[in-house]
Amino acid sequence: QVQLVESGGGLVQPGGSLRLSCVASGLTMDAYAIAWFRQAPGKEREGVSAISSSDGTKYYANSVKGRFTISRDNAKNTVFLQMNSLKPEDTAVYYCAAGLGFRNYWGQGTEVTVSS
Repeated sequence: QVQLVESGGGLVQPGGSLRLSCVASGLTMDAYAIAWFRQAPGKEREGVSAISSSDGTKYYANSVKGRFTISRDNAKNTVFLQMNSLKPEDTAVYYCAAGLGFRNYWGQGTEVTVSS
């Protein structure tokens, strides 16, 4: 059974940092493209960042470019999202997703609140 478990969310002040983790079980993460999405209250889910399985190419939404960094630790079967210079508009539930062909798996999400 495949599971993706996110952690690391919480309440942080504007300008602060958080590091989200996505740990996989039941699949080998480095074989999958991994993406982070987020959904703010009353808004649609949007893609934030992704990392390819083949060559580790990284992608970022314009809204987070220069502030967020995605990375893998294959030995720990984990993908991270380092979030710096957080803004109130980054407040959302963050989800990781793993994709390989027609196979797609989602985590349950971790909540990030950026507020003073």
